[in-house]
Amino acid sequence: MRSRVSSPTSCLFTLASLASLSHAITLTPVPSPDLDLSQLGRTGIAGDFSGISLYEWVGQNEQPFTANGSETLMTQLPNGQFISILAADASIQAMCTFQGALILGGNFTSLGGDAFAAIAALDLNTTQPSPLTGLSGQVNALLCDEDAKMVYVGGSFQAGNLSANAITWVGNQGWTSLPFAGFNGPVTSIVKAANGHIIFGGSFTGLGNTSTPNEPDEQVINLSTADISAEQSSTTAGFSDPKNIVCKTSGADGSGNTWLLEDNTAGSWQAKFNFGFEPTKLRLYNTHQDGRGTKTWRYTALPINGIMNFTYVDPATQRNMSCTSECPLSSNSSIEYQDFYFVNQVGMNEFRLDISAWYGSGGGLNGIELFQDDIYAYAVSDFNEPNCGGVSFPSTATSTGPWTVSPSGQSNSEYLTAQLNGTATSAAASVTFFPDIRASGNYSISMFTPGCIQDDTCLSRGQVNVTFVTTADGDPGDNIKIVYQTNNFDKYDVLFDNIEIDAASDSFRPRVILTPANGQTLLNQKVVAQRVGFGLVNSSGGLNGLFEYDPSKATVDTADFTSSAFDKLGSSFSTRSAVASLVVDGDLTYIGGNFSSSSVKNIVAINTDRNSTVDLDGGLNGAVWSMHASEGQIFVGGQFNNTLDGSDAGLSHVAAYDTASSKWSALGAGVDGPVTRVAAMLLNITNGSPEEVITLTGSFRKVRAFGSNAEIAVDGFAVWVKSQRTWLQNVNATVPSIDGILTTSLFNVSDGTSLYAGSLTSQAISANGVVTMGETLGTFPVTFKTQSQSTNGTTGSASIAKRQSVINSTESVTGVTTGAFYESGDRNITVLAGHFSASATNGADISNLVLIDGAKDNTVTGLPSGVSDESRFFALAIHDDTLFAGGVINGSINGNSINGLISYNLADATFNTQPPALAGGRGVVSTIAVRPDSGDVYVGGSFRAAGSLGCPGVCVFSTSTSQWNRPGVSFEGDVNSMIWPSSSTMIAGGDLKVNNTPTYLASYDPSSSTWSSFASASALPGPVDAVTVANSEGSQLWAAGTEATSSSVYLMKYDGSSWRSAGISLDQETVISSLQVFTVTSSHDSSDLVAANQVLMITGSLVIPGFGTASSALFNGTTLQPYALTGNSLNSAGSIAKIFVQNQNFFTSAGGGGLALGFVVLIALAISLGLMLLIVVAGLLLDRYRKKRDGYIPAPTSMYDRGTGMRRISPHELLDSLGKGRAGAPHI
Repeated sequence: MRSRVSSPTSCLFTLASLASLSHAITLTPVPSPDLDLSQLGRTGIAGDFSGISLYEWVGQNEQPFTANGSETLMTQLPNGQFISILAADASIQAMCTFQGALILGGNFTSLGGDAFAAIAALDLNTTQPSPLTGLSGQVNALLCDEDAKMVYVGGSFQAGNLSANAITWVGNQGWTSLPFAGFNGPVTSIVKAANGHIIFGGSFTGLGNTSTPNEPDEQVINLSTADISAEQSSTTAGFSDPKNIVCKTSGADGSGNTWLLEDNTAGSWQAKFNFGFEPTKLRLYNTHQDGRGTKTWRYTALPINGIMNFTYVDPATQRNMSCTSECPLSSNSSIEYQDFYFVNQVGMNEFRLDISAWYGSGGGLNGIELFQDDIYAYAVSDFNEPNCGGVSFPSTATSTGPWTVSPSGQSNSEYLTAQLNGTATSAAASVTFFPDIRASGNYSISMFTPGCIQDDTCLSRGQVNVTFVTTADGDPGDNIKIVYQTNNFDKYDVLFDNIEIDAASDSFRPRVILTPANGQTLLNQKVVAQRVGFGLVNSSGGLNGLFEYDPSKATVDTADFTSSAFDKLGSSFSTRSAVASLVVDGDLTYIGGNFSSSSVKNIVAINTDRNSTVDLDGGLNGAVWSMHASEGQIFVGGQFNNTLDGSDAGLSHVAAYDTASSKWSALGAGVDGPVTRVAAMLLNITNGSPEEVITLTGSFRKVRAFGSNAEIAVDGFAVWVKSQRTWLQNVNATVPSIDGILTTSLFNVSDGTSLYAGSLTSQAISANGVVTMGETLGTFPVTFKTQSQSTNGTTGSASIAKRQSVINSTESVTGVTTGAFYESGDRNITVLAGHFSASATNGADISNLVLIDGAKDNTVTGLPSGVSDESRFFALAIHDDTLFAGGVINGSINGNSINGLISYNLADATFNTQPPALAGGRGVVSTIAVRPDSGDVYVGGSFRAAGSLGCPGVCVFSTSTSQWNRPGVSFEGDVNSMIWPSSSTMIAGGDLKVNNTPTYLASYDPSSSTWSSFASASALPGPVDAVTVANSEGSQLWAAGTEATSSSVYLMKYDGSSWRSAGISLDQETVISSLQVFTVTSSHDSSDLVAANQVLMITGSLVIPGFGTASSALFNGTTLQPYALTGNSLNSAGSIAKIFVQNQNFFTSAGGGGLALGFVVLIALAISLGLMLLIVVAGLLLDRYRKKRDGYIPAPTSMYDRGTGMRRISPHELLDSLGKGRAGAPHI
């Protein structure tokens, strides 16, 4: 028989009221940047990233995935990235569609920042959730049964007073209990078997609910630490203090033991607490002092201001009675106390006793006690049971570490907060809870955590370890749980729902220990500790983790357990078994978990058509935590490495079971740690239609090597590509970059939309540090062996240290920092440099600089030996066949030490004779600029000499003489950037001095070897980090840097006469690494700063207000739009160092009437040929006219032999005739 659960929304809200999903989530594209790359030749993007995307859709970002337990509902963009639709403050464990709505279940307390407890319905048109109120706890499993018009919900929760851990939502009725009172333990999975029955899996042993302790009303509420007050107290000494009656259980009258009211005056006694409680019993000790006593009273609960109803036993008649506003108290001195039982359990943190009538001259009391059924242990010791009142082992708590008491705010009680500095460890702080367990038995244990919004600690909350010692001979190592404390609102986690606990005694106290979790990356974590609750478990028994429910039956008979294959199988499991996952494939229902019987272990199947068990080779040798059925295969994740019979070694924490062949197979060689979640995802792997892949989430760090595939470093997330039978990183194609946590997914919700729950960071292309740039992004044919070791967690990349130029952050630079293209004759070489490790075509290791020879099938090589592997390259330049590479470089080439710069012959693939080593300063070359139309290579950075030549900041290497020269004698400083706007002027930016005067931008005239501070350079507020020309004439500049006084980023333009601010806002964490003006094919609105056919590209790690981080952005003079987004290893954002091109034709456009160079050449050739033809024709016409004028007649055309009519002419006669006039007709 079903019962309705009272809920504010059950009568008012139905899922049918939500809009249809036929018009699902709207994805909004962003305007195309329309960059004109046609004149630039080959183009590349260099940086420190492991994945990159163009910014094409609203919602794209660089945010890392959250590791604090919070998750989001996501969908996938056409470019492969995942974007958030709705944020939750904890996990979304399950979802399904029902009557046009998406049902979400989990352990969240908020969705989209608003309070939602455990379950909600989402309208995908508006992405607005609607509450399904009435549950308190956590939802683990959902089954939307459209045929039955109901949703089955399972988890660890209470649904009013009627059901626990399992309930249904009926479409037009709201919450409706099942024909049984739920389960006595959590439900983790629900499926509908082929026979139409509903299968529940979890950690329960029977149908039923938690119950009150064997001895109810025995947990004492601590009055001794409450704020006690009274009105109309007696003025008699020794009887006026209302605290006299607290912790007094003897019933004795007298001074210091009794509290009295004024004579013949009504009054009140009040207690106010810093914690909440739900009392079940009130015990009052009446006074008989001088014939006085209380006759009638009432109890008002505060702050709700409600007068409570009680039941009691009349001491005179021994009959059960009830009272409300005038509850009686006996004056019989032989009655020590009277107990009054609350009819309704109501939460309160304050109460007042109003005495309205009295015996004798006035009222009073000798004692008062308040009791509850709930077994709690509070972190704040004052809230635990008092040491008085005959309590043998009162609840208590101890702590170590920097704990302080925080106000309750919107929570149940005050709580402890510990502020931990640096990276927390479990030894940094602890709270040990000791509950008052009076009877041994099976209990549920719940951890209560206050919300983080009320104390503004959401960003500093993390994970805690909770360890249990529940029996005198128990091993605490078996009972450890991880709890996330990032909940926005108050929550409780059911840590165990059916665990054996011994009663407290002189020799043993059950205890729960809370400490920070080890291994967190969170800095300065705040840990909170409030209370732990215990509930005695009561049930019908007969089950063990499995239950088969027949919806066609109105009642459940426990006698039917023996006829169900599921129930019988569960009853054969050993004690403390648990079912974690259920999936259905055809007639078979697969059951995975942590269980064992005489014939199966951890995984088994039941054929519902035959009502029989299928043993799956006896199961697996470790726990199964998650499963997914896909196209005849059951993908299984957990903590195992073989089948039970040992026949399939290599099943390292993940395996696939083929339902047709009944065989197990490995996924590669598995992973190196437990897999907690297996979920499906759709990815476009081969530029065709999306295909299903299998994702794994868990606590593993490596994908194991197999076959010719090397080991892959991961962060607890891996993707298996079924069609390729390999991991995503091994696929020989352009694939996306994905990392994070995927809890569950749902395909084809509407119009092909797929939804995902978890926390993912993704980029369209998986690439380490460099990509090709065009209409789409592509990869270079080089394999980087290891990803960047960037350690920045949220707002930037360690490749470009925050607030520092390359010169000041050389040790943190990783990834590809720069690149160059070289073409000469039949040679075609791409150079990539930075700080990385790559593989050569012949398998050799390459460090920091690779050469890709396009003329030799993209053969990848590195430099010859001599350069230290610890070197870091920051700048490249090519002159003729020579590559100059600068940075933090050291080593020895041909017996000569090198520092800062190397020279390499690209034609011969050998080192040249090296320039004398740079010395002094930081020994860094940050920029190289070859003077146009010359062989002079200008090198800038932080150094003071080149060989024996004093040459601070900038030095010139002459390729004609192979020696260093100092460009002028009035310059010094640290140079970050150099450019040649023309062959007659060089611009250098950094922290400089010219003629001993500080400046941030200087110009150099090579004709006179003189330096000068750039025009109006005093307007620049700090050292210049990047500079570029702003127009084709080179008369205008863009400069970016860091303000010297505020550490803010600035971007300014020199318009030919003065400097102007760009007027854009970037957060202080921004790092700008390069600037470059691009021509666009579609004009934008013109501004004073940027021409209508141009945009300014800014690269680095940009923190854009209202958007977040971007690795590059385009500025059109008025607005800043992200251009490229990156992600990096260790769950961080990446950065872009620069964009490098084959041709520096940034101000030449193929649009707006221009033509490509090839077409221009052809047209010029055609015009030349046409002009030549016209000249020839004109010459022929003039010659004909002249001949006619001079009397020429046509020559004879007879075909007879004319040899007899001709005579030889001597050469001198012929030559002599050339100088004579042409007055007469010619003759021979």
